[in-house]
Amino acid sequence: MTVGHLLPVCLWRIVLTLLAWGWVAWALAQPITVIDDRGRTVTLPAPPQRVVSILPSLTETVCELQQCHRLVGVDRYSNWPAAIATLPRVGGGIDPNIESIVALRPDVVLVAVSSRGSERLEALGVKVVALEPKTHADVQRVMGKVAQVLGLPPQQAQRIWRQIDAAVSAAAQSLPPEVRRLRVYFEVNRAPYAAGASSFIGETLARLGAQNIVPAELGPFPKLNPEFVVRANPDVILVSERNFPDLTERPGWGRIRAVREGRLCVFPNEQADTIIRPGPRLAEGARLLADCLRKHAQP
Repeated sequence: MTVGHLLPVCLWRIVLTLLAWGWVAWALAQPITVIDDRGRTVTLPAPPQRVVSILPSLTETVCELQQCHRLVGVDRYSNWPAAIATLPRVGGGIDPNIESIVALRPDVVLVAVSSRGSERLEALGVKVVALEPKTHADVQRVMGKVAQVLGLPPQQAQRIWRQIDAAVSAAAQSLPPEVRRLRVYFEVNRAPYAAGASSFIGETLARLGAQNIVPAELGPFPKLNPEFVVRANPDVILVSERNFPDLTERPGWGRIRAVREGRLCVFPNEQADTIIRPGPRLAEGARLLADCLRKHAQP
């Protein structure tokens, strides 16, 4: 007869609960070592309880992992979810407020590889982990890395990614075959900078079946000569509300089919933020793009 049979059921449940809490306490006491996207090895003495994020996609990832409560500061551009609205703002990736960050006494600061200030923070004794998702595969990988930094089981990140990936596939399957004939141009900035085929936005458009007029060899987000877009003559133009003013008035753009026929998707800024951030709202961004393509799929 096992010990389990000797103990009353209620007492056995208490024992199991205590064992589980003991495991959690043990896990929380263990050091964490990660290799970030700079190739640097970062060791934390224990899972961080005070986290600063200065990249919106990383902020959103922390919250998607149900750890918003660990955030003590975020960058000025992080605006989702609503739970972070009252957190202190510590500048942006190119102009982080080092003094404000240090004053928050973070256990770790999450930054993009391209962020400035990492070396200064590290010189001041602050742990910095640099992670920068650029593709769908990166979104999956970075979610796993953030979970690792936070001391969470890898299965938690894996489960979230499976849900995201399945939702992107569902968005693609919801579209009519006519979408595959659409040649599209996605403008991310008025310079103009475009979302090329090799960007995560380009990957989403490809999964939805659309043809990107900006080839992969130009890079993920190339700056284009406006005449390039005129010559490419896209069927549909996708742009944020903040970047839309005067777009149709650019020299020669009146000849573009998308402009001539009003085949434009102008996303409110909140929706545009969802689409242009390579993070856990990737599936929501795919649904927004799918709605646009569906609207203009008919000849």
